[in-house]
Amino acid sequence: MIICKTPREIEIMREAGRIVALTHQELQKYIEPGITTKELDHIAETFIRKHDAIPSFKGYNGFRGSICTSVNEELVHGVPGDRVLREGDIISIDIGAKYNGYHGDSAWTYPVGAISEEAKKLLEVTEQSLYRGLEEAKPGARLTNISHAIQTYVEAHNFSVVREYVGHGIGQDLHEDPQIPHYGPPNKGPRLKPGMVLCIEPMVNAGTRYVRTLEDNWTVVTVDGKLCAHFEHTIAITEAGYEILTTL
Repeated sequence: MIICKTPREIEIMREAGRIVALTHQELQKYIEPGITTKELDHIAETFIRKHDAIPSFKGYNGFRGSICTSVNEELVHGVPGDRVLREGDIISIDIGAKYNGYHGDSAWTYPVGAISEEAKKLLEVTEQSLYRGLEEAKPGARLTNISHAIQTYVEAHNFSVVREYVGHGIGQDLHEDPQIPHYGPPNKGPRLKPGMVLCIEPMVNAGTRYVRTLEDNWTVVTVDGKLCAHFEHTIAITEAGYEILTTL
């Protein structure tokens, strides 16, 4: 069941999203060669709690970190640890914050120092595919118009869209209906309505679309070992279109 939020609920989620965006902004100061993913996790948790929120991911289904830190061929759900970032890496950081009972959720993929031209293109295309999808987020439109726009843009640039992981609704629960694939035909699924709050999060591989989960039962990597990227915003459907909630 898709739960449409009231204006008051969206107001609270707007603040949860702002805290997520502020945390991303804070972490960018520290993303450089030599820092560990565990250190980034500590910085993020401290910052989120300082803003009267709770890290959404900490303890979620047993997850040990406060954020997800996924490096290079790691797509999503990377567990913070002793891995040291190196020049030329890319790192996806997925942040969730729960404020007054409601969640905000956003992921961004960052360069670590100077990166390759292929990595730059991957980041640019994945980020732009998110916004191509958001252009289809308007009341009355079918959900998979978002999906189709993302897939079309990504594949036009010779990259692959991951199928196994999807976007989702969000609110008092971190993951709510509907599930939102980032591929598929247009004009399918439920019609979008004002009050829906959705996480749109294209996950894109430089090589084939196939992924697998490591023995830690969390970290998802590309099967071919090639780079991947992940960008995500939480949005609310409005009478006029959409509003990004995970922004400053």
